[in-house]
Amino acid sequence: MMFRVEDRNRVRDHVLDRAKTDARVVAGAVVGSLATSEGDRWSDLDLTFGVADGAALPEVLDDFTVDLGREFNATHLFDLSSGAAIYRVFLLPGCLQLDLSFAPASQWGALGPEFRLLFGQAAQVAQGQPPVARQLLGYAVHHALRARFCIERGRYWQAEYWVSAVRDYALSLGCRRRGLPAQHGRGIDDLPEGVREIAVGALPRSLDREELRRSLSCAIDLLLGETEEVQQLAERVRPQLLQLAEVALA
Repeated sequence: MMFRVEDRNRVRDHVLDRAKTDARVVAGAVVGSLATSEGDRWSDLDLTFGVADGAALPEVLDDFTVDLGREFNATHLFDLSSGAAIYRVFLLPGCLQLDLSFAPASQWGALGPEFRLLFGQAAQVAQGQPPVARQLLGYAVHHALRARFCIERGRYWQAEYWVSAVRDYALSLGCRRRGLPAQHGRGIDDLPEGVREIAVGALPRSLDREELRRSLSCAIDLLLGETEEVQQLAERVRPQLLQLAEVALA
């Protein structure tokens, strides 16, 4: 059975109670969608904590991990480091995802608007920045080349991987220039319908050679329509991208 909102709230309350009784944890907040709204039936749980300077973050994380395993049969999936913070992602029964992050108190605070302080004090820290437009375009051009070459080599599964990557970076550019979240597909559903319609054409319907060529051409068309922020670079690579699109349709 999938997790219920009541299950999520029970995990949240347990983790917060444990954090407040741990002398090493001096501040806590909820982040993500639940920070600014009630979320929905499928929202995961994201909690972040400031740890007293001098305390060992890995030890705090490991102690919380043991507790979550004992209380909720939580499975530790992976860790990510970002600046001074360590993020640990858990999977709980019912497909509930729990993300915990810890950072030294002097470097702990809101990295974006979805942050609600629950206890302690938050430091002033640099806000997270959206992906750099030039880098997004650079990746997309690289991936378009790889897609075409894989098609010509008969590496159709690999070609599909690269075609989809071109499409995804083009959509990220579209999100960025409209002020929408540009990472992990968060803003794509809010893009204009016309942009999303072009993106549909970049979805390969099969691994057939001609279909991959067609979808690559559509992905390039989508990309070239979303380069407003990086016009100088776009003009330099446009001839090669158009050449790839023409070859794809040939």
